[in-house]
Amino acid sequence: MYQKNYRLLFFVALYLSVAALEAQVSLPSIFGNHMVLQQKQSNPVWGWASPGEMVRVEINGQSHRTKADAKGDWKVTLRPIPAGGPYRMIIESENTKFFFDDVLVGEVWICSGQSNMEWPVRNTNSAALAKVTANHPNIRLISVPRVGTQEAQDDFEGEWTACTPESIENFSAVGYFFGRRLHHALQVPIGLIDNAWGGSAAEAWVKKDVLEKDGKYDELLAWWKEREAYYDYENALAAWEKQVAEWEAKAEADRAPRKPRRPNNLMKGNHRPANIYNGVLHPTIGFGIRGVIWYQGESNASRAYQYRDLFPLMIQHWREEWGQGDFPFYYVQLADFLAETEGPEDSNWAELREAQTMTMDRLDKVGQAVIIDVGEGRDIHPRNKQTVADRLARWALAKDYQMDIPFRGPSYQSMEKRGNKIILTFEHVGQGLYAFDTKEPQGFTIAGEDQKFATAQAKIISNTQMEVWSDDIADPIAVRYAWANNPICNMYNREGLPMTPFRTDEWPGLTAGKNSR
Repeated sequence: MYQKNYRLLFFVALYLSVAALEAQVSLPSIFGNHMVLQQKQSNPVWGWASPGEMVRVEINGQSHRTKADAKGDWKVTLRPIPAGGPYRMIIESENTKFFFDDVLVGEVWICSGQSNMEWPVRNTNSAALAKVTANHPNIRLISVPRVGTQEAQDDFEGEWTACTPESIENFSAVGYFFGRRLHHALQVPIGLIDNAWGGSAAEAWVKKDVLEKDGKYDELLAWWKEREAYYDYENALAAWEKQVAEWEAKAEADRAPRKPRRPNNLMKGNHRPANIYNGVLHPTIGFGIRGVIWYQGESNASRAYQYRDLFPLMIQHWREEWGQGDFPFYYVQLADFLAETEGPEDSNWAELREAQTMTMDRLDKVGQAVIIDVGEGRDIHPRNKQTVADRLARWALAKDYQMDIPFRGPSYQSMEKRGNKIILTFEHVGQGLYAFDTKEPQGFTIAGEDQKFATAQAKIISNTQMEVWSDDIADPIAVRYAWANNPICNMYNREGLPMTPFRTDEWPGLTAGKNSR
């Protein structure tokens, strides 16, 4: 009898202890020690508990109570808090009480895109200097791991950390340099969320039903649906292992050129529509932010015309999901890459740059950092990330923090034909147009009705105008500037910001009509 009662008491105690554990309130990893909350706005805080359980959140004299719903989800909204700290956030439920320490309030930015945003500080051309000067306790960093999935994730493995020489080594270089500029200028805490994924395509950052409803991506989605039906990663892996065995046999005989690369799982990769949205972005959606900086496009260059719609769709989609209005979204135009070209050239990279520029006319509160002078012909990852970050920071400091600094280079406005010359008018010229390094402007091509472009001569005729001509084109109708993968070009304003690549024509390009992989 005693033994039976003992066992009964044991299982009751075990049940109660498990129930207590299940009832413990918890929050996703985007909340934690050392985090930064966005200043001057209401910020949601959310998590999980037992259904119906009361939860209290307290910080800086505020106290908010709520009840978990039938699924165990709960959320409170903090009233705006001025920049400062450190604060302690207390989270308490019926069975649990804990706190987050060293919480700051300031400016929070998401650093997103593909490998050029992911590119770490340790691999930049200023790595050693950046590291020894990285003692910024009020800059806080968090990175979201790369998880590709069709199932929306609510959490990720990660934690906030203060900026130190050690913590910035593997953090996004563009993100860190951008945040450091803001920190120096604003003198408030800065929070940086790095969720970039190298090689990612824009469609992977968008919810699938958004792509389906739009109607412009049916061909792309059909391509993926076909592969989803038969793709077998285990077979691909087995084939790779066989190739490696053959390679090893040849390597012993010194006949193998290169070891076969392990295949990526296409279904969990960074191109499948919605994969990154679900696995990387979704766990952070709703966290209070000021805005986003973005560096991506290389993976979509073969479908540049499609990017004209896809990129604005992605930005608007993120804004709607976040639910805090049209937050600023500043992005980097593709750099120059591959062999330099003096003469006319068709280029899908030029067409992708054009698609990026078009986004400026499609949406409010977006800005483009032009880096046509920063790239490296033989490396798709330019090491000079400081200049990239500076040009992004100019947009934010001028547009969001009302600082009187130049933030945009000359951009094409209009053209007028005068005999065998074309007169171009530009805006955003600052103190005037300027040809860098040589007096002669470089990078212009010109064409007549036959659509055959020739290298053009150009001359600055006023602060806002240039004339362009070629002795070989008697009746010109179109001009292009920096229209190549890696153009030789040298136009700036006198504030040192490069002219945006452009064309005056709308003739079909290399990627027109290409809507799938």
